[in-house]
Amino acid sequence: MSAATTRSRTPDRLCVEAVDLARAAAEEAAYPGVVGEHTAAIAEGDRVVTHFFECKDPGYRGWRWAVTVTRASRAKNVTLDESVLLPGDDALLAPEWVPWSERLRPGDMGPGDLLPTDAEDLRLEPGWSGEDAPPPNSVVSSEMAELVEAEDADVTDRAVVPVRGSITSVAEELGMRRARVLSRYGLHSAADRWDESFGAKTPMAQAAPASCVSCGFLVAIGGSLGQAFGICANEFGPADGRLVSLSYGCGGHSEAAVMPKPPRPAPPVLDSMASDEFPLRPSTDTGSVPTADELASDLGHS
Repeated sequence: MSAATTRSRTPDRLCVEAVDLARAAAEEAAYPGVVGEHTAAIAEGDRVVTHFFECKDPGYRGWRWAVTVTRASRAKNVTLDESVLLPGDDALLAPEWVPWSERLRPGDMGPGDLLPTDAEDLRLEPGWSGEDAPPPNSVVSSEMAELVEAEDADVTDRAVVPVRGSITSVAEELGMRRARVLSRYGLHSAADRWDESFGAKTPMAQAAPASCVSCGFLVAIGGSLGQAFGICANEFGPADGRLVSLSYGCGGHSEAAVMPKPPRPAPPVLDSMASDEFPLRPSTDTGSVPTADELASDLGHS
């Protein structure tokens, strides 16, 4: 163990008594009025003491001024070492700094904004560059190259229209002649994000009568994502123009319900071959009303 670690950590008396020197240094670093009461004096080492003062600045609640003083060995003059504003246990601190790339959220980019893409972005991978050997992680794999070679196809330059059947034409057809394309990680992250918005676990899909895979308003897409997603073309649906999962669904399904046709009334029946009689007076032999002669005899008239 060294001699420095065995020395006493008892605060030096002259350094502890140098409160006025420490206060003057704190007020010089800040300005008079924001340096409060003296709160503590802690020994940092042999003849090194740090004085703490309360900070009254409203913007630094819970902070304190720390002024370190010291003196040389066998010297009686105390000198200033440093002064700094330090946070206390209940200090109001700013949130941890987060890089802009991690603060960015969907929808933050507006017209005229540029979003640079990192060269090592895991969502992208090199596309088909036109070289004789395709990249190892490209869709144009070695098996495809062997197939093209067996058919005696030529690999043409990118500036020339690719020959039908060549690797370049296949890459162009698959959309792989770009500098970078989506990687497997990029495809999976995009699929997870879209499925969260318009997938089978959403409340709309849970209450739907059927899924989008059997809906007539679904527009199919190409590529590997076409096996799980499509575009909704129902203008009355909640996902019109959006990429939806095949397991998604809504009440606007094309086969959800077939509206029954309104019933047609029966055609009227007209009998024009005979006529019905409508007498003005009831017949005398029908009904319970007595005739005029019977009424006269009952009353005694002749």
